[in-house]
Amino acid sequence: MQKVTLLCVGKLKEKFYADAAAEYVKRLSRWCKLAVIELPEERLPDNPSPAQIDAALEREAAAIRDRLPPSSSLVALCVEGQMRSSQELAQLMSTWSSRGEKQLVFLIGGSFGLHGSIKAQAWARLSMSPMTFPHHLARVMLLEQIYRAYQINAGTKYHK
Repeated sequence: MQKVTLLCVGKLKEKFYADAAAEYVKRLSRWCKLAVIELPEERLPDNPSPAQIDAALEREAAAIRDRLPPSSSLVALCVEGQMRSSQELAQLMSTWSSRGEKQLVFLIGGSFGLHGSIKAQAWARLSMSPMTFPHHLARVMLLEQIYRAYQINAGTKYHK
C-alpha cells in the first residue's frame, strides 16, 4: 500500500474543517497509508517586516525538513506551482507510483507560504487556483483531490 503524508504548517481549529478532513482521511485509508502531520506556525508580530517573515519561513522550512521521511517525493502547494486538473493530479500520482517511490509528501505552508529553499527541494509544485483560500480549506480540498486521484486511477464512478 502506498504511503502518503500530508505535512501542514498550522493546526485545524474549526470543527467543520476538522470533520471534513477526517472524512477524507477515513476514505483514503482504503487506498493508502496516510499520515497527517501538523507543525506549529512561527509566531510573528502584527506587522512583520520582510526580514522577519523570511526568518520565520526559514525556521519553518527547517522543521519541515526534520519531518520529511527519507527518500520521499515532496509536492509543495504554493502560488507559483502548476495548476493541474484532477485527471492530471491522478496521472502525477500514477507516475510517482510507477517509479516505485516509497513515500509521497504533500506540503501546505502557513499563512505566509513556504520558504524558497523548501519549494526548490520539491519534486513537484502545485497551485490549487489563482484564488486565495484559507489554509484550513486548502487542506480539505487537497485531501479530497488525493482521494479523487485514487478514484480516477481505479476507474470508479466517483469522478464525473
